[in-house]
This record gives sequence, structure tokens and C-alpha cells, in this order.
Amino acid sequence: MGAVAMFPLGSVLLPYTPLVLRVFEPRYLTMMGRLLDVDDPEFGVVLIERGLESGGGDERSSLGTMARIVQVEAGSADLYVVAVGGERIVVDRWREDDPHPVADVTRMEPLIWDDALAPLHREAERVVRRLASIASVLDEARWDPATPISDDPVESSWQLAAIAPLSEYDRFRLLKSTTLGGLLRGVIDLCLEEEPVLIARAADVRDADDDDL
Repeated sequence: MGAVAMFPLGSVLLPYTPLVLRVFEPRYLTMMGRLLDVDDPEFGVVLIERGLESGGGDERSSLGTMARIVQVEAGSADLYVVAVGGERIVVDRWREDDPHPVADVTRMEPLIWDDALAPLHREAERVVRRLASIASVLDEARWDPATPISDDPVESSWQLAAIAPLSEYDRFRLLKSTTLGGLLRGVIDLCLEEEPVLIARAADVRDADDDDL
């Protein structure tokens, strides 16, 4: 698809999930200004593997997600941007900054749903919501455990991956999924690995609260 404006971040954007940005760096304000001149503005998001979001000099992953802008609000010296994750992309080559990052990217093929995956999807939702409920006790839930998901099974599979209270590294592993079954299985396995850790921490919080009584 050629050259795309890019926004490296310290977090992973998964398809069909929202992204809220406060844009204040001059180079990204320039990028947003350019994007808002087109009918359907979108930009690429990749994970910063090493370094900081501001100032440049970061090391970036070669796998990311397109983000379509759906809302922009202007502040006194910044912009608040709401976007939604779309197709996954592979970075073929980074170009010179202009003044923001720019890359040549290729869109990845979307994951395909099969009705045989329905039981796995139900299990993934059950495990994710259970783990998100535990994380909410620790004030570490990314989303409300009862957050509704799409009726579309492909979209909702990615949304479950986003709701799961996992690390950015684990979310990046999920972003690399090559099949929808692999994505759902990965969500379940990673959540089950994390569950005993969160349960133990939640128990420590309850014990501490009891000691204060």
C-alpha cells in the first residue's frame, strides 16, 4: 500500500479496538494536520521495542496495525485523537522522517472465522472476563470486565484479546497470530498463565484490608 504515516507507541494496538491519543509533539501535530485533509484518515501504529514515545531514537517493531481516525478534539496546544484499529501491517522499510515517521507497509491478510471455532470463542470470552474481574480488584483492568463485544466473531476475538489484562509483550504475541483459532487459543493460554498470579495478588490485597479492620 506504499508510504504510510506512522505513530510508534509504547503499547500494542489490536484490530477493532479503540486508541485514544494526546498528540502534543510538533511532528505528530503536523502528521495529524496532513491526515485530516483526506477523506478517510488513517495511520500505522507499531510497538516501540526499546526507547521512548517522545523525542525519537526508538527501536520499533516491524508488525503493526492501521488506525482509522474517528474523532479529533483540539486543545490549547495539543490534540485528542480517537482512532480504531483496522488491518494488520508489516513494515517493509522505514523512510526518512517527514518530520514524523513514515514507512512503506504491506497489509496482512485478515484472519478467517470458521463456525467450528465457536466453542473456543465462548471459552476465551469466559476466561477473559473472569481474569478481567480479578484484575479489576487490583485496579489493573484495562477494560470493565462486562465490556460488550462485537457480534462479528472476528472482531470480537480481537476485542477479547484487548480486554484480557495481559502485558504488552503478550499482546504483541497475539498480534502475530496467523489463524483465528491460534489467536483464541493464545488468549486462553496466556490468561490461564496469568490467573494464579493475579489471584495470589488479589488475596494479598484482601488480607491487607482485613488487617486494617
